[in-house]
Amino acid sequence: MIARFAIPFFLLVGFLLLPAIAYVLCRWLLPKRYGSKVGVGLAVVIIALVAYGMTAGFNQLVVRQVEYASADLPAAFDGYRIVQFSDVHVGTLTGSRQKLVQELIDSINGQAADMIVFTGDMQNIQPEELIPSMLYFRQLYARDGVYAVLGNHDYDVYQACGDEEKALNCQLTKDIIRKMNFDLLLNEHRIIRRDSDSIVVAGMENWGLAERMPKYGDVKKTLNSPSSINHHPSSFVVMLQHDPTCWREKILPACNAQLTLSGHTHGGQFSLFGWSPVALSYRDWHGMSYEGARALYVSSGAGSLIPFRLNQPREIVVITLRKK
Repeated sequence: MIARFAIPFFLLVGFLLLPAIAYVLCRWLLPKRYGSKVGVGLAVVIIALVAYGMTAGFNQLVVRQVEYASADLPAAFDGYRIVQFSDVHVGTLTGSRQKLVQELIDSINGQAADMIVFTGDMQNIQPEELIPSMLYFRQLYARDGVYAVLGNHDYDVYQACGDEEKALNCQLTKDIIRKMNFDLLLNEHRIIRRDSDSIVVAGMENWGLAERMPKYGDVKKTLNSPSSINHHPSSFVVMLQHDPTCWREKILPACNAQLTLSGHTHGGQFSLFGWSPVALSYRDWHGMSYEGARALYVSSGAGSLIPFRLNQPREIVVITLRKK
């Protein structure tokens, strides 16, 4: 229910409640001779920022270039390029915003990546949202394939229906994502080869620390799942997991995955001097985090449930692997 009414609630808060509160506080706290004028001015600024964030701010898409160096990376993969995108929320990219989907696809393909990975939340609430965007995503291409995992929204948990119907809808979501030509990894892995060297791309199902998050992810099953050729325990592993809280809680203690790629937080969709309120809930909320030689990159996402971005643009990430 929260997801279903998120946009109307945001509009109410952004265009009415926050400006009204700012006005009242200025009148209450500041001298009478100018408190009202300051209050009106601050209310107008808030409304203007919300309007900007829902238009130009949301439309902005950046390409971030990052590097990750590891002594475990096989020499043949030095310079290997992975494009990560996350949290598209295509249910928000409708009408005039659908052009943003094609812009996203063109930007990803323009990076000429060796591999493309999607780290979850393709939809908002229901699988029918995905159908208008199917042909767009079928355009994605990378030499070693396009891989995906599910995010919390992709499990259809926010629908007002019974568990049986939610399960059927979740299966439909999986089927549509596969029809987009994504290799959907559900606690599975694949082996990528360059001559006699190889790396592993592993995809966990969603696991989130928050109580209401889907908890289907299984590290051991992901790395021991059947594969055409089994990997060595010391292989270089790129782990895909939607929720970044899983990295410290499950991935670091249970396996040797050197690089984990996540999304989910949207970077808070708003930041000020490099800080966002989402940092109050997530230790790792955007960018690269390290524990020793192991790393997590959290993408701010390529969309969002609420069409608003302020100083935290939508992004795709080009990760270049380097041999240390």
